[in-house]
Amino acid sequence: MITTRLVLAAAEETEDINPLIPHTAEIIISLIVFALIFFLLKKSVIPMFEKAYAERTAAIEGGIEEAQAAQKEAQAALEQYTAQLAGARHEAAAIREEAKQQGAQIIVELRAQAQAESDRIISTAHAQVEAERAQVVAQLKSEVGSMATALAGRIVGEVLDDSAAQKRTVERFIAELEESAN
Repeated sequence: MITTRLVLAAAEETEDINPLIPHTAEIIISLIVFALIFFLLKKSVIPMFEKAYAERTAAIEGGIEEAQAAQKEAQAALEQYTAQLAGARHEAAAIREEAKQQGAQIIVELRAQAQAESDRIISTAHAQVEAERAQVVAQLKSEVGSMATALAGRIVGEVLDDSAAQKRTVERFIAELEESAN
């Protein structure tokens, strides 16, 4: 029976209390606790979040600025490298052209030297041939003269010892031979 009375008493109390509407004391305590939590969050937690957010923003902006500066430096270095490369190519082309000109000039000089050396060798050879020819002619004249004198002596039957007379006779004979050859 006691349990029945308790159930009936509980049923009567539940009819007076609406579970959707809280008691006034609960509302006041909830507001005070909410205000304390809000105050603590505003004074301690939110400034830390704001500080972390500001630091992160500054770091990101600084990183972006550093990246932009690095990109500008890289672009300047690329332009400088490109300019140096173009200058080096131009200089290499100028050096090649100068080398071609110097090569052509050296070839011309070597050809001139070779031609001069060739002319000198030819003139020396002509002079040597002419000297040898004169020597051979002189030697032939003397041999022909002595042979002619010996032959004339055999034909005449006398020895022709007069060297001046022999020389004149031989020279006259050779001159006649040269005229008949021309």
